[in-house]
Amino acid sequence: MVRRIQKVAVIGSGVMGSGIAAHLANCGFETHLFDIVPNSLTAEEEKAGLTLESPAVRNRFVDSAMAKLLKQKPAPLTTKRSLNNIKTGNLEDDLKELSKVDWIIEVVTENLAIKKSLYDKIESVRTPGTIVSSNTSGISIDAMAEGRSEDFQKNFLGTHFFNPPRYLKLLEVIPSKYTDQAVLDYMLAFGEDAIGKGVVLAKDTPNFIGNRVGTYGLMITLQVMREKGYSVGEVDSVTGPLIGRPSSATLRTLDVVGLDTFIHVANNVYDNTTGEEQKVFEVPAYLAKMVENGWLGAKSGQGFFLKKGRDILELDLDTFEYGPRKALETPSIAAAKQQRGLANRVKSLVYAEDRTGELLWSIIAPTLLYSAELNGEISDSILGIDQAMKWGFGWTQGPFEVWDAIGVTQSVARMTKEGYTIPAFVNALLDKGYDSFYTTIDDELHYFDGTDYVKVPRNEKAIDLALYKKQHGVLKKNAGASVIDFGDGVLLLEFTSKSNALGLDTMQMLNYALDLLDQSDDFIGLVIGNQSKNFSVGANLAMILMEAEDDNTFELDAVVNAFQQGTLRMKYSKKPVVAAPYNMTLGGGAEVCLAAAHIQASAETYMGLVEVGVGVIPGGGGNKELYMKQLKGLPKGVNIDLLNIVSKTFETIATAKTSMSAEEARDNNFLNFADGISVNPDHLLYDAKQAVIGLVAEGYQAPTREKVPVVGETGYAALLLGAEGLKNSGFASTYDLEIAKKLAYVLAGGLVPYGTLVDEQYLLDLEREAFISLVQNAATQQRMQHMLLKGKPLRN
Repeated sequence: MVRRIQKVAVIGSGVMGSGIAAHLANCGFETHLFDIVPNSLTAEEEKAGLTLESPAVRNRFVDSAMAKLLKQKPAPLTTKRSLNNIKTGNLEDDLKELSKVDWIIEVVTENLAIKKSLYDKIESVRTPGTIVSSNTSGISIDAMAEGRSEDFQKNFLGTHFFNPPRYLKLLEVIPSKYTDQAVLDYMLAFGEDAIGKGVVLAKDTPNFIGNRVGTYGLMITLQVMREKGYSVGEVDSVTGPLIGRPSSATLRTLDVVGLDTFIHVANNVYDNTTGEEQKVFEVPAYLAKMVENGWLGAKSGQGFFLKKGRDILELDLDTFEYGPRKALETPSIAAAKQQRGLANRVKSLVYAEDRTGELLWSIIAPTLLYSAELNGEISDSILGIDQAMKWGFGWTQGPFEVWDAIGVTQSVARMTKEGYTIPAFVNALLDKGYDSFYTTIDDELHYFDGTDYVKVPRNEKAIDLALYKKQHGVLKKNAGASVIDFGDGVLLLEFTSKSNALGLDTMQMLNYALDLLDQSDDFIGLVIGNQSKNFSVGANLAMILMEAEDDNTFELDAVVNAFQQGTLRMKYSKKPVVAAPYNMTLGGGAEVCLAAAHIQASAETYMGLVEVGVGVIPGGGGNKELYMKQLKGLPKGVNIDLLNIVSKTFETIATAKTSMSAEEARDNNFLNFADGISVNPDHLLYDAKQAVIGLVAEGYQAPTREKVPVVGETGYAALLLGAEGLKNSGFASTYDLEIAKKLAYVLAGGLVPYGTLVDEQYLLDLEREAFISLVQNAATQQRMQHMLLKGKPLRN
């Protein structure tokens, strides 16, 4: 039986090792981070009178890594509290601690001899049954396992995280020929369920899947760029979002990765391949020269690009001087932007008869053929290859999905005409009379396995909402939302408007769902969730601005009141409502969550009441709910400092404080200790549904409506002082101060005595009045217009 992982050790505290440790700590695991002992003192250590025996010196590497975790951008930690889950040590003084963990991850230099020497140390203290894995990006797993004990070999495998571990979804799991099947199965499930990764089973081949195909595509692009005379800027202008790739495109991606690191990865494939394949991985002379110059990319301040002031310059590979960045401008680009959907856009660009089409065909066609040639060698299926490229390299479509987009028959005809060798796997597809690697059969996605189509396997926790609606239908919908029978007596309210902006149509569907809960014994609760880019960016700003500009005060009041009453009704529903936020959950989106009986948030949830940025305060009950959430979190019988609580609420809203994770949302009081966090975003809706079922099983009782203590006139005066302080410190503009005054009045509960108990409706009325008075102000309307046009706040 495989030992359950509860404690983990990470050996190697560099950027990758410390990032993996941070991710595991974020997921709640007790994590030990180790590194070697320094063999010399720094000047600062000598000056401080320290010796090589001083604990501060012996743990210097790992302690330095811990300090960097708090400074790195993007942040490896979801909250500073995650540091409490990490213990540090060194491989001499603390080696015995490895005997107490369930999983040891080695993240040291990519050198087989160094790794095997480390494994000798691990074996001297390791408890039998402990899983050991290497985070190698390309060294043979079999070679690392050679010569080890039988128990070590059975429990050893590769676990290749992608950098940064918190944000990149891919985890390649690579067994050796000795790995026990039970251990492999456990790690595949653990990677997805416990640490939230998109797990791909890879074979023990050079650079595995992601780096093998990804590096090939990058090397082909570098070759085509020089052979066909494209500039650095021209290549990046069309190999990014235009074709479903990350905004860093090609050359800027290499700058971010580090040119020295990229060369190391390319050389690993070069050293382990032969013939025409090997030639592709030969490092170009200009790339080697850049590394010799110390132009390594972002970490050295320059690479293919150089930032000078506000300008980004590109490297001229002929003169080795930097100049203005250029972009390809061809008719096909303008035409492609008019195409609906990524697949149609990519197809139109690849076949375009201009310099854009020539570039894209020349880099995409060889990459597709290479992926097909490697199918079966690096992965058991095209599914693994596509997932690796999407989850590890940020491609919207994997190679075989791209091939389907451009048409297999049409592209193969052109490839054949141009002299390419078509892989047997592709010919097998065409011989069956098929023209796509993926197809839908009985509403289920299938992929071609070399013989016929087989169903894409899916974890029951990874609910595909679009597929679910195809199979089960929708109870009712309008332009803003849909209500779905989610099974097991649970309803689902899905936002469907552009950017999931919330309006009257959304509230209509919310009330419809709540009516069903009230009137039918068939339904036990409601999940509010969706699978768009973001949970919700807030209220329908365009609609509010239009009504304000037309001076339709009555209509505005009705809209805000409908939102308030919808969230209030949701809060006091006799059956539980669970909100499932993820990514951007702002303004009205956050207000919906605050009114829920329970929040089941994705780990990457960026939640905040940001209305001040568009010149208003929250209008859907958010002020009241954030304040009350803090009050409810306090133990009964404790002497409550209302002013302290309201001041924290005021600061959070007045500064539009937005969490950079769900754990940080908990720090900001949007989530409480009972709310849940899903480490795997694909499991969020499943987890939210289980939360509803769990609440019902525990005998859920709706909260009792009670009066709310407020700080009144005394607190209002104190909040005004705080607002003045923000202005005087330069953190708030003159108009920010006007908004803050309105917010202070609402949170204080008006000019009543300190400690007065007021009804929630009273606070909602204050909030609505303040919201509408601000919307009528020209300065607020300017902020709204600016946000709609520019997508960022105006400070006026």
